[in-house]
Amino acid sequence: MSTVSVKTVTVKSDRPSALAEFWYYFSRNKGAVIGLAIFLFVLFLAIFAGLVAPHNPDAAYGSDMQRLPPAWAEGSNSSFLLGTDANGRDLLSRLIYGTRFSLFIGLVVASLSAIAGILIGLVAGYVRGRTDTIIMRIMDIILAIPSLLLALVLVAILGPGLTNAMIAISIVNQPHFVRLTRASVMSERDKEYVIASRVAGAGPLRLMFKTILPNCLGPLIVQATLAFSAAILDAAALGFLGQGAQPPTPEWGTMLADSREFFQSNPWLVTFPGLCILITVLAINLMGDGLRDAFDPKLKRS
Repeated sequence: MSTVSVKTVTVKSDRPSALAEFWYYFSRNKGAVIGLAIFLFVLFLAIFAGLVAPHNPDAAYGSDMQRLPPAWAEGSNSSFLLGTDANGRDLLSRLIYGTRFSLFIGLVVASLSAIAGILIGLVAGYVRGRTDTIIMRIMDIILAIPSLLLALVLVAILGPGLTNAMIAISIVNQPHFVRLTRASVMSERDKEYVIASRVAGAGPLRLMFKTILPNCLGPLIVQATLAFSAAILDAAALGFLGQGAQPPTPEWGTMLADSREFFQSNPWLVTFPGLCILITVLAINLMGDGLRDAFDPKLKRS
């Protein structure tokens, strides 16, 4: 009797991994790559601020060191590369430590608004009916009020401070996640895979969180990046108005508020914090464009 040996041939798929595919479409947007590089640099400064900053951000170096110009200008001190503020504190060190507060604010606000907004949007889009109507009318009311004005009102009720400012900004940004999640859930809830899961006995919670939500994450991630940059801007605005982080906290908006009276005589005190806000927010928005390109299937087919 002859024995026949059968060899198993493994066919290697040429399809790239999900991460490689994501990076391919993301890297096609050169602005997004530049934004990512800038954001990673800002993140590095935030993490290692204690090692990178040349001075203590809260240390005042005397009246003779107040409002020194940058190191390349006449009358400067080489120990203070970007000069000093009105209290004689090193401006560069305060800007570096300010990255911690700005990124922390953006992360906390984006997380809070995304979690709350997604949960509410899931309920509105899945349950529908009167619940959906009530939720969306509340969101419409919030969106009808200018965001900064609403944040100011909420901070006035809660009291000035960084924590209350983050809570107020989270409430202001939440409706965008609610509307986006609701629209995504409504487009997915009647598709065949959801109906099949429902027929198989899956309950409402499993359908919402295990079946529908993973297929809605693409646009929500993009919205989270926009909420991140909007939170930094709103926190800086509240700080500038004296309702956000309070002195001597080295937060960029608060630094602008402390220096506004010296705008004409010492313009660098306002210019450098403003540039930090501009560059950081622009970098995050560029990253958001790249994420949209990577997650949008219509753009992938083009």
